[in-house]
Amino acid sequence: MAEDNRTPLRVRFELRRRELRVVEHHLLTPHMLRLVLSGDLEGFQSLGFDDHVKLLFSDPQGGETPIMRDYTPRAFDVGKGRLTLDFALHEPAGPATQWALQAKIGDRLHIGGPRGSQVWPDVFDHYLLIGDETALPAIGRRLETAPAGQAITVLAMVENAAERQTWTTKADADIRWLYRAEADDVLSAIDALTLPEDILVWVAGEAQWARTVRTHLHDKGFNPKGIKAAGYWLKGEPGAHASFD
Repeated sequence: MAEDNRTPLRVRFELRRRELRVVEHHLLTPHMLRLVLSGDLEGFQSLGFDDHVKLLFSDPQGGETPIMRDYTPRAFDVGKGRLTLDFALHEPAGPATQWALQAKIGDRLHIGGPRGSQVWPDVFDHYLLIGDETALPAIGRRLETAPAGQAITVLAMVENAAERQTWTTKADADIRWLYRAEADDVLSAIDALTLPEDILVWVAGEAQWARTVRTHLHDKGFNPKGIKAAGYWLKGEPGAHASFD
């Protein structure tokens, strides 16, 4: 029998700029705001749970190039023209967070993308998802779209118990919440896990934190080819986004 293909599928899409309007907004937790946008989503595609769209904002300095920020399509329905985005609220607020906090029903937002998707095959024995608040939209989407019985472990680092979210999943999921306010350590949480060798690990969050987690996984003997790590933000550097792979 041929060996399972563990190489991710990479798909490119035609870029298109869209104008959407806010139709719903509510707080999921004290520091997570959900907006539902409506508009023409004809041709919109997002095959990977960690895809991102570009949110486009006018430059307050009057420049012609818009300010852009990356956000995960938390959910979407092309037929109904609905796109859901979750915003992790923080201080100081950048342009995307500031806009989301002030957004009212009917306000307009321009988006672009996704430019493409990276889709990992559902052939691994286990999936480990590690992330902070900025990674929760992708983690929630992954859990809600996972096949029945798929083994998934989640390590989610948030400020405190009030930031926990509830996800519906058909997967065999072990969701563990870690709290900064209680000085929980993600590296110790990783060490406490008993996991099979055939595993895909996905890591996203603050860049230095994600890099430290990735290094720890390497040191513990995890297969580097089975680790995808990304910095969704960087302390002191607005708009930073980087993949380490």
